[in-house]
Amino acid sequence: MADILLIGNNDDLDIDLQNQIKRFIPQTLFVSQSPDLIIISDEKESDDQWRQKYPVTPIIRLSTQKSNLNNNLNIYLQKPFKLAELIDIIQAANNKLNHSADGYIRFNQYELRPNLREIEDLTNGICVKLTEKEVSILQYLYKNADQYVSKTDLQKNVWQYNEDVTTHTIETHIYRLRQKVETQQKHLILTDNGRYKLNTGEE
Repeated sequence: MADILLIGNNDDLDIDLQNQIKRFIPQTLFVSQSPDLIIISDEKESDDQWRQKYPVTPIIRLSTQKSNLNNNLNIYLQKPFKLAELIDIIQAANNKLNHSADGYIRFNQYELRPNLREIEDLTNGICVKLTEKEVSILQYLYKNADQYVSKTDLQKNVWQYNEDVTTHTIETHIYRLRQKVETQQKHLILTDNGRYKLNTGEE
């Protein structure tokens, strides 16, 4: 399920909301960066800075004001609301992100399509099929595109600390992913001291 960034101004209410969400969606993690979904309950907080930082991340705005501006990435829920409504919206937003065109990820003239398990080089139209784990690696690197991540990070977040997964296993997956997708002119993943970073084309 989604990693959620909750932005509020009342610690007690925020903690209660987190607990209620986790009660119905136990797999949910609340994070401070690289979220799959953002919930803003602070009326004074602007959406703009978060949309700029996370352009393809759905934002759920909990507001006393009614809005008709709902779409796949900007969702308004008027207070007071029923918890079941919020749970449904969270599940729907996560489903839309993973199983529609809105879930496609574009970087460095590549397009990753997680639900189809494929990546296309937009410069030549070549489309390559990926394994589920290869897709998960690219999604995690994309969520952390501003930094290099370690093998331990990948082991924790992609393999969930599976004891059978060694650093060699991770290196092998990265190597095979590169072999499938990279060309001499364009690198998919950058390496620095044994750490990895998605090449977004901005460097």
